Amino acid sequence: MTFLQAMLLALLQGVSELFPISSLGHTVLIPALLRWNIDRQSEAFLAFVVVLHLGTAIALIAFYRREWAALTRAFVASIARGKMAGSRDEKIAWLLVAGTIPAGILGVLFQSSVRSLFASPIPVSLFLAANGLVMFAGEALRQRQIARAGAGNAVHALEKTPYVDGVKVGIAQSLALLPGISRSGTSIVAGLLVDLTHEDAAKFSFLLATPVIFAAGILEIPTLFLPGAETYLTQALIGGVLSAVTAYISVAFLTKYFAQNDLRPFGWYCLIVGIASYVLFATKVIPIS
Repeated sequence: MTFLQAMLLALLQGVSELFPISSLGHTVLIPALLRWNIDRQSEAFLAFVVVLHLGTAIALIAFYRREWAALTRAFVASIARGKMAGSRDEKIAWLLVAGTIPAGILGVLFQSSVRSLFASPIPVSLFLAANGLVMFAGEALRQRQIARAGAGNAVHALEKTPYVDGVKVGIAQSLALLPGISRSGTSIVAGLLVDLTHEDAAKFSFLLATPVIFAAGILEIPTLFLPGAETYLTQALIGGVLSAVTAYISVAFLTKYFAQNDLRPFGWYCLIVGIASYVLFATKVIPIS
């Protein structure tokens, strides 16, 4: 992997992790479509990708720094008291715990199983197209919410969400283990499904992604120091910074975007790119290396 290729992947990660278009899917498809000579199944490359994710997590922590400070204080205080006080921050903090548990468990159980997909752009193309359909389903849910609100059935605030619904959103987020399925997209749609507003569903999605991405990145850093992986170290460090800057800009944009806009443009993008990629690979117009 050249330095330029690494930086392009870092930029792509910063955008596509938070936009509901699947960063892992693009990490597989772009090198395959451009015929880059990269071993996408190597431990070093996978560690490089995870460090890019770590940059994204740092950007999310920086963007929501006040929120995270308040949530952390409330979480620690509830543990120190040994009981819940019923505050907004405390409830959201424990919702994040509830949502993170299934993502962590499923990630440990299935991460090695899905790594083979990093060298398989055809199924990833189909997953990306399916992700587009999920975005359309999310928009249908949003329209249903608007109709229900007009009939007097208002959606509830994030702090009013039952813990079981937090677990459901966490399980939906775990689908992002499949390259082509968006972490933010599936968790936003799951948030809509449990009657969160569009804005709260997006916010909960971004908060929920942070501990999972951050923990995975920290755990993979030692892989960059294994024999043969040192060539990725500089690229990973610079790429992580670039990914963080791009992700910060992305989340700033998306928090405003989701206040008045919907998921359909992302759905069309994923559907078109997914189907086009599948046709190119399946017909061998672009051979799979």
